[in-house]
Amino acid sequence: MAKIEVVTGDITTRKVDAIVNAANSTMLGGGGVDGAIHRAAGKELYEECLKVPEGPGGRCAAGQCVVTGAGRLPCKKVIHTVGPVYTDGANNAKILENCYRNCLAAAEREGLASIAFPNISTGIYGYPLREAAEVAIRAVRETLPKTPSVKHVMFVCFNRENYQIYQDLLNNGE
Repeated sequence: MAKIEVVTGDITTRKVDAIVNAANSTMLGGGGVDGAIHRAAGKELYEECLKVPEGPGGRCAAGQCVVTGAGRLPCKKVIHTVGPVYTDGANNAKILENCYRNCLAAAEREGLASIAFPNISTGIYGYPLREAAEVAIRAVRETLPKTPSVKHVMFVCFNRENYQIYQDLLNNGE
């Protein structure tokens, strides 16, 4: 079984095969993790994202993912995914779950052994931290048996509070 770990810090410095970008549908940078990844990767990432054709949901629709090179980042690939904007009564969990599942499936197709996830949709998209962590951990645990090339999953938390939520959930087997 793959190793799952939780860390705090800057996802752009992680030496893994792929980092996940919690992108918007344009994939051209923005705030939060998306902006940090684009700044650290440099213009190469931006230019590669520009080449991704736009569809009805933009370059990347919510719940889907697109794989690109990594520019100046220490990883091999960036897997861009668009999480849901949290709204009461919406199908938030399914879309968020699909982000994690589709990123792991993309890592498998690319032959990537390690992947680092940010806390998708918990920033400006407003997803409650604990709910998002529950969805993320469940989706990863359920998908890993179907992605045997993925040996290491890292959740990179942006603060101590989120780190503790992930630690508690992982330690309690949730």
